[in-house]
This record gives sequence, C-alpha cells and structure tokens, in this order.
Amino acid sequence: MFLRISFFPALFFISLQGIAQADPWKISTSTVKPSDYYGVTVANGMLGIVSSPEPFKVKDVVLAGAYDLYGRGRVSNFLRSFNLLNMYLEIDGRRIGTNDAQNMKQELDMKQASFNTQFDHGDKASVSYTYYSLRHLPFTVLMDVSITAKKDITITGASVMEAPDALKDVQNYYNEIDRPHVVISLLTSSAKSPTGKLLMCASNTFLFSEDHGHEPRVIHEMWDNNMHLMKFSKKIKAGETYRFSIAGASITSAHHDDPLNEAERSAIFAKLEGRERLINFHKKAWDELWTSDIKVEGDDQAQQDIHSMLYHLYSFTREGTALSPSPMGLSGLGYNGHVFWDTELWMYPAILVLHPELAKSMIEYRYQRLEAAKRNAFSKGYKGAMYPWESAETGVEETPVWALSGPFEHHITACVAIATWNYYCVTQDKNWLKEKGWPILSATADFWASRVERNGPGHYDIKNVVAADEWAENVDNNAFTNAAAKANLQFATEAAKILGLTPNADWMNVAMNIPVLKFPDGVTREHATYNGEGIKQADVNLLSYPLKEITDPKQIRKDLAYYESRVPNEGTPAMTQAVFTTLYARLGDADKAYHWFKDAYLPNLNPPFRVIAETKGGTNPYFATGAGGVLQSVLMGFGGLEITAKGLVQVKSVLPKHWKSLTMTGIGPEKKSYIVR
Repeated sequence: MFLRISFFPALFFISLQGIAQADPWKISTSTVKPSDYYGVTVANGMLGIVSSPEPFKVKDVVLAGAYDLYGRGRVSNFLRSFNLLNMYLEIDGRRIGTNDAQNMKQELDMKQASFNTQFDHGDKASVSYTYYSLRHLPFTVLMDVSITAKKDITITGASVMEAPDALKDVQNYYNEIDRPHVVISLLTSSAKSPTGKLLMCASNTFLFSEDHGHEPRVIHEMWDNNMHLMKFSKKIKAGETYRFSIAGASITSAHHDDPLNEAERSAIFAKLEGRERLINFHKKAWDELWTSDIKVEGDDQAQQDIHSMLYHLYSFTREGTALSPSPMGLSGLGYNGHVFWDTELWMYPAILVLHPELAKSMIEYRYQRLEAAKRNAFSKGYKGAMYPWESAETGVEETPVWALSGPFEHHITACVAIATWNYYCVTQDKNWLKEKGWPILSATADFWASRVERNGPGHYDIKNVVAADEWAENVDNNAFTNAAAKANLQFATEAAKILGLTPNADWMNVAMNIPVLKFPDGVTREHATYNGEGIKQADVNLLSYPLKEITDPKQIRKDLAYYESRVPNEGTPAMTQAVFTTLYARLGDADKAYHWFKDAYLPNLNPPFRVIAETKGGTNPYFATGAGGVLQSVLMGFGGLEITAKGLVQVKSVLPKHWKSLTMTGIGPEKKSYIVR
C-alpha cells in the first residue's frame, strides 16, 4: 500500500513539459473545456474572483473576513459575495453563450494580476475582456470589455447583480447621480448573511469611453427579488473598436460600519477615477510586489510555476490588515475559509522573507485573537494561550466536532509562536517584539509549561495529541509537537532577554526535559506507539527543517530515508515532499532534491492553468499551503536562506543540475538579492 509508484509523477511531468516553452509571466490556454476546467483566481488580498469557462462569467467572488454560520459543521464559513462582474453581451439581439464564443483563448497575466478572455463571434465581432481585483482598492474590481466589429452591429451590454443562495432579505437599488460632466448609474444590492449577523453589500457602475453627451442611455430592469440588471445598447460600425468597463465594490458590516453607502461610494470613486488611472495604480502596486521575486535560469516551466505560486500567495495576503489566508486562500470556500497551521508553518515563511509587511498582517491576525486563545486554554484546564486548530473571525475554536484535531492538535500553538519569533528575527523590530510579539510568546510558553506532564527528568511528556501527521490521533510524545513546544519555550526565553526582562526559569527547565523519542536503530520515532505505518504528512522531518532540533547530517539522512518511504503515493497533501526537497538540497543531494521538488506539485496540477490541488489527482484548487511549501523548498532549500536570531543568512545548498542559476531579489527588510549558481 505504501510503495511509491515513481512512474506516475515522471509521466505526468513529461506530458506537461511537452508543451511549448513556458512564458515566465503568462499562463494561457486555447483549450477551454467546461468539463475539464479549474478556475484560476485574481485577488487583491481582500476580494478574490475565480475564472469561468463561460463568456462574461466568473465562478466565485470571495471576500476575506466575511464569515457566518450556515449548514456545514455548525461552524462559521466563508460567504460567497455578490457576483459583481456577472454580465452578458448581445450582438444584433443574440446573447453570446459558450457555443457562440469561437477560438476562445484565456490568459492569466501574473505580472499585472489580470485575467483576459478573447474570442470571435462568427463573422460579426472579435471580443476581449479583462478583469482585475484592484490591488490599491481592497474592495473594488474592474472588468474591461473591448469589441471590434467585423461588420456593422448593434451591441447590448448588461451588468447583472444576483444574490448568492445563502443570503437572505435581499434589497435591490438603482440610482442615477446626474452631474454636469457625468451621469453615474449605480446598480446596488444588499442582503443579510444566513443568521442575519452581517450585512453584505455590492454596487457597480458602467465606465464608458465617450465624451459627455455621447454616453449611451442606461436602463434598469428588476427581474426578481434576487436579481436585477442595468444595460445599454450601442451601434458599432465595421472596423471600429468600442470599449466599456464595469467597476464595482463589495463590502460587509465586518469591514465597515456603513457597508451599503460605502459600496456605492466605492463604485462612484472608481467611476470618477476612470479606467486608465484604476489600471495604472493597480499595475504600480503589483510592480512593487514583484520587486521581491524568484528567478530561475535554465528551467522555463519551473520559472512559470514558481511565479504562479508567488502570484497566488501575494494575491491571498494584504498589508495593513489583521487577516490571514486559509489553505485555499481566496480561491473559493474550501476549508470554510478557516486559518490553520497551513498559514504559519507553510505559507508564512516565504511571505516573511519576501514581504515582511504582508507577513505582519498574518501575525496581527493572531495577536488580535490572543484573548480568545487564553480563554481556550482556560476551558481545557491549561494556563497561558492555546490557539484553536481552526480559527475564523473571532479566534474561538471553529473545528467541526467530528474532527478530533479541534481539541487535540495542539502543535498549532507552537506554530503561531514560532512564526511570531521569526517575524522578529527577520525584521529585528524590538518595538514590535515588545508590543505584539512578547505577549504571544510568553502566553504560549506558559501554555506548554502547564501542558506537559512532569514524570521525572527527561520525561516532561506531552500526551494525548493529534500529531502533525494527522493520521496519528490521540498519541503520546509526538515528535513535531514536542520539538515545536521546546522551540516555543526557547524563543520566549530569548525574547525576554532581548527585551531586558527576566524569563520564567521554568520555561527552559521544561524545554530541556521534553523528550524526542527514537527507535533502537536511532531513527527518530514519530510518537510513542508509532511502528512504521503510512504517514499523511511530514512530521519527524520537520525537526530538521524548520525547527533545527536535529542538525546532524547523518541523523537527517537517516530520518529522511525512513520516512520518505512511508508517504503513500496518493491522498496526502502537497507539503511533505517540499520538506524533503529542502533537506536534500541542504545536504547537497541535487538529484533527490529535484525529484521531490517535482513530486511536491506536478502531480497535483489541474488544467488549464496549472492550479495546484491539495493532493495528487485532487480537484480542490487552489492549495496555497502546498504553494507555500514548494516556495520554501526554493528559497530555503535550493536558495539556502536561513532565518536566525540575528536576521537572514545564506547556508550552503545545491541547485537542480539543469538550473543555471537561482536569483532571489527583494529579500528581507533591506531588499537584498541572493544568487546561487
């Protein structure tokens, strides 16, 4: 059952590599099949739009930070937002559907964070539309439409506002604001979330390219309580190109005290800024993000894939918030939008070294929920702060009751503390450490000091946990949990000394007595009753990276050789192989590192945009956790970057043999460049 079938990833790799040379910044397809289509996301860290194979449609609009209870597991869930960019286009009275869009091509431009669709409508017109989740405006999106007439035609363009099924008490509004220089048509809807806790609002408007006096007349139509639209018509002569845009905003009472008026104000703002300014500011913001980049010379497909992973992590995070991405980011409603260790251990390290200001938002999320973590510890009879396995808006435990990880997967608390310490390490910001970092580090250290069972020297046991390898439930002395707890206690002690405080002496006493178990042959044992079973994900190997609990190369190799043969070929998440990659690259084994690099994500890709699913052959993209793991394998594995108490350093590593160079730019607060050849 647990033999690795090596030919599957290799064949998959060849079939994907056999395509034309990969563009480093653009992922394109001219094979748009609704039956074999997994959408790709355009997002700005707040609002995510997922592509559709249907012309002028988007599959999902996901708004970060908007949760309510409805149906699934009696815990809070992400809410679908109003579909702001849902529209239709008619040419000479015929509405364009999937069968009318010929020669369709779709393209994600990662450098400019835009999604473009082009097609022909018979002998009448060529059509193109591009949409953006505007980076500089967190709640605003833009759809830019261009129609080139092949003969004289009449078009009708409509913006359709439809409420998602889960929302209730829908209210629809239409307003026209008439000014001497412009008429602003506002299509607006509001609705309550399923329990009535939130008010969700959306508004959009047309941006026409004509001078005043020539804008087409806009007509409003109310279809039913859940849907209304506004539309216009225009004659276009053969050879002419006509352009219009739809700009809109979606916001809830979780984000603003007056979301209805704010949605309309945001749409008006976009209208009066105009298309060119909106797109230019958006591109400028993304240019700034891309100053922190990873460049691979000698492997075009790996370069494109790495850019895609970076693009998605940048898209799912935002500076100046207290939000943190869930495993699927803003690509849909997967995992209910909850926040797990996926953030701190897998996505966060790459974001931290590339853009500390984005990572700061992720730690701010945890800081603002520290009091909830303290209440969680109290309820289980522990001291300090115990972070929930699944967290959403409030920071209380949000794991469905049937999943034992909620009450037992305690290593999440150490993962939060380690991420907190790493933020200080990379930024060296002592004021932040004192104000935000120390409260987290000290409270989580107090948790572990109360969590251990003191059974004599070397036996401060941590019993009855769900391991990092989640197939191991209710086990004692799990390797990762114990080692992460030790790290938490050590980092809290170091932080106290940096701040001129006296650390709790018991923290280091506990840390020195937490056991990490071994088999008789010296292999690190995953937990007290582990005897070689298949593992769901990396556990023991995390002690070598990122924990640095195990540093002896012989021990690292021994543990790798043992556990890499215990990962089933299917049904496991994508992060494990990335850890193997990182460790083999640091050990100097280029062949094994590259083997695991490919195996970490190539079998998980879905068409047509190479979006990563959680498992090999999985169909739930986009799995940002896996992307974070692979990016760590590039930055910290092949690139040798290391987070230390004194800041970032570079350790010895190797590249895959056909990679000529790896250049990492904009690294850390000083925006340094590192090169490996």
